[in-house]
Amino acid sequence: MAPISRSRRKPAARKSAPRRPAVRKPKPGKGMGAGARGAGRDLLARLAKGPVVCAEGYVFELERRGYLQAGAFVPEVLFDHPEVVEQLHMDFVHAGSDVTQALTYYVHREKLRVIGREKDLVPMNRAALRIARSVARRSGTLFAGDLCNTNIFDPSDKSAVKEVEAIFAEQAGWAVEAGVDYFVAETFAWGQEALLALAAIKRCSKVPAVITIGMHREDVTREGWTPAEACVRLEAAGADVVGLNCHRGPATMMPLLRSIRAAVRCHVAALPVPYRTTPTQPSFMSLTDPCCGNERAFPVGLDPFVCTRAEIADFGREAFAAGIRYLGVCCGAGPHHIRALAESLGRHPPASRYSADMSKHAYFGTDKQIRKIQTDYRSRA
Repeated sequence: MAPISRSRRKPAARKSAPRRPAVRKPKPGKGMGAGARGAGRDLLARLAKGPVVCAEGYVFELERRGYLQAGAFVPEVLFDHPEVVEQLHMDFVHAGSDVTQALTYYVHREKLRVIGREKDLVPMNRAALRIARSVARRSGTLFAGDLCNTNIFDPSDKSAVKEVEAIFAEQAGWAVEAGVDYFVAETFAWGQEALLALAAIKRCSKVPAVITIGMHREDVTREGWTPAEACVRLEAAGADVVGLNCHRGPATMMPLLRSIRAAVRCHVAALPVPYRTTPTQPSFMSLTDPCCGNERAFPVGLDPFVCTRAEIADFGREAFAAGIRYLGVCCGAGPHHIRALAESLGRHPPASRYSADMSKHAYFGTDKQIRKIQTDYRSRA
């Protein structure tokens, strides 16, 4: 295995503010491997001791919970219900995440301009970083900053490239001010855009950088690089961890991950979406539902394609056996997926107390206290 500014929009006046629900607080260090805990806030030291689990996919889970709108996928919830964001971070830590990653995905200038909230750029980024830092420091998890695809990158347009560089520079700067332990830069369809994000991180900090590409239907980036070629370039440019996130489910991401693992010496990251993608429909955006006239299932009709917890656990074991130590689940992940991934690596996070135990089920149980009249009915249940 390789060695391993602008004013915040004021909310409308309310007659009486509703009481916020209490946020559950996991005990420091729970959910992390013993080696990871001993390595403190150094990502690379933790990876040297064992796997690191990173929960992602916040926007899909928040959409399911009714706090974020599919389409733009901008987490306005950071202003509207910050307590919900905090609780989701806690839920993922409770389930076994070693990382609390700031919800700054799509909180960049281009996306906020699209929805008419560019004036909220600075306070929204700082709110996301403040919430994540608070959870990370209380729980003993790593505090990660986040940069992502800008949707305006065009290698033939110099002004677009400059705007992308400016977007990365300002977001990276705010994250450094917040004291992130490391950076994630993710979901890049263009390898060249990923290199720009890495350059912005390297210019303003010395913390580790995890850079991941998002592969759509084709097995090459938009400029024509294979995932392995893109990751070799990123490693050469100074990335500490390279790999893939989003778009691909476990089945269609794993072959590409193997090629990356064979091509680079640094640590590799693997964060698939929890959907049953196929060779003919390799990305979750390409999935079509035969029950609905073969309409595109993305983004709110993906339920029939969701991976089971066992499938996520199988992926975790397979990826770790292949020499991949930075592991997570991306868009569509819920805390139950993160728990399954953590348990596949031999972890027992706090949420494992509630992992399924069918021995006491009324029909399918094996406990001696289960009545025979019920177990005899099992085949008809």
